[in-house]
Amino acid sequence: MAKIDDIASHLSAVPLFSQLSAKERRHVAKALGVHDVADGVMLVRQGEAGDTFYVLIDGTATVSRNGRRIASLDAGDWFGELAVLDPAPRNADVVTTSAATVGVLDAKSFKRLVGELPAMTARLLSGLARRVREGDRRVVE
Repeated sequence: MAKIDDIASHLSAVPLFSQLSAKERRHVAKALGVHDVADGVMLVRQGEAGDTFYVLIDGTATVSRNGRRIASLDAGDWFGELAVLDPAPRNADVVTTSAATVGVLDAKSFKRLVGELPAMTARLLSGLARRVREGDRRVVE
């Protein structure tokens, strides 16, 4: 079983959660559902509605868009963090390429967390702004 501190450490790299305090990241880590999945499991499907954030705690996965592989994921990588804020169709498939342990946080659980820790809201907004700025930089480059 994954340790809360290890999961919280992974969350520090996620732009949405990067501005949270260590205590708040531990609180988020405790709220994640942790699941062991087999090799070849489709975690998200392109075009399907999604409201869930994922962090790959252990194992590997590939990201494909329109049937073309665009990225590989390893332990510590994440995807879908904006879906907890604004559910929308997924823009890629994510499939495990090994047995994996995945942390999962859906929008309902995320909203409950924000209600439990209202001071977290300003730091979440800061993390979201960071994500938008990083996206803007990639578009300009």
